[in-house]
Amino acid sequence: MAHLSMDESFANLQTSHLIGSVPAVISDDNKSSNVHITSVTEGPSANNQIFPPHQGNNNAKGYQTLDTPTERPEQQPPNNWKGFFNVYSYTQYFDVDTDVVVNRLMSSLYPTSGDFFNKIDANPDMYGLVWICTTLVFVLSSLGNCATYLVKKRTDSEAPWVFDVNYINLAASIIYGYAIIVPLAFYFSLRYMGSRADLLRFWCLWGYSLFIFIPTSLPLLIPVEFLRWVIILSAGSASSCFVALNLRSYLEGSNDMTVVMAVAFGLQMVLSIFIKVWFFP
Repeated sequence: MAHLSMDESFANLQTSHLIGSVPAVISDDNKSSNVHITSVTEGPSANNQIFPPHQGNNNAKGYQTLDTPTERPEQQPPNNWKGFFNVYSYTQYFDVDTDVVVNRLMSSLYPTSGDFFNKIDANPDMYGLVWICTTLVFVLSSLGNCATYLVKKRTDSEAPWVFDVNYINLAASIIYGYAIIVPLAFYFSLRYMGSRADLLRFWCLWGYSLFIFIPTSLPLLIPVEFLRWVIILSAGSASSCFVALNLRSYLEGSNDMTVVMAVAFGLQMVLSIFIKVWFFP
């Protein structure tokens, strides 16, 4: 006698004599659907739904499932570089707030610390270079003319005096040229010597090193030659030490460390002497 399955045995029970009873009918389709439901709910590759529904850019409706990739091309961080001649490519180098800039300006006034690269390592900026150089150009051109006026009136009060507009062109050429070309030269030199030099950090370093000449330009108006030399040499020495001591972190273990630091120190001193001789004679 053939054995009946459990479903078939329950289906063949005589329940028609009971009032309100409905015979249990299980077809092959229902059995296959039950097996399918079991495999879906218990299988390891369950396609569960996530709430809320997926709000993507596409027009597809429905819920986002677990097997949907979490990283899409549109979710990746955009590339801010849009070409050398696009202004928006350089906005990332000006992303600094006032507190950060002030902190870096104060660091340039304490040249013996030598930890400037540690402070700017996470976010070196070009804002300091542009702002300091532009301010210094206008300060030198305006106060330089004031200094010549004071000297002229001190020697001969009746002599005519004319504002020299060429001070602006000269100051812009010297300051911007120095702040861009000198770090670039040191960058290629140190890279040639096998150092891990970074051009953006060098521009940031030399830009902030010029800040000390802005506040010291005002006392240079004092018409006392000896005092002027003391002020400008003190400012030049502080700026030179700031550059040289911070360059030491790139030159540790190098045989040319002393030479490079001496050259950096000397160039800063030459710039300070040029400022004194040309703009505050």
